[in-house]
Amino acid sequence: MARNVYECMFIFDSNRYARDAGAIAKLASDLIEAQGGEVLASRLWNEQRLAYPIDGHRKGTYWLTYFSMESSGLKDMARQCEINDDVLRHLVLKVDTRLVDTLVAVARGEALPAPSGADADGEEESADAEAAAN
Repeated sequence: MARNVYECMFIFDSNRYARDAGAIAKLASDLIEAQGGEVLASRLWNEQRLAYPIDGHRKGTYWLTYFSMESSGLKDMARQCEINDDVLRHLVLKVDTRLVDTLVAVARGEALPAPSGADADGEEESADAEAAAN
């Protein structure tokens, strides 16, 4: 079976994250690696008030992860997320192969390469348009 790249947004229990941020960060990787996946990028997205309470929690810690895995492992990973008390919600999306490098680079905080279609004439035109606007 072919390995696909997925994006997963976890919502973790904010109280547990405040007590032990390292354990929660490792939890995302452990859930993926237990099913034979490979984490490409993983980082804190945001911590904020939830739109509605989830199991009595009013705040959640959003954690963004990009990983590669065979599709057969997703069902088991979803089950592990459901039975883990620290995971309030999760959403997994398959990433288009044309976007993988860019999305992973942004998640890692790396600089993106310049667009390949840019040339000196295009830069001059934008400078002329900016001068005309002033």
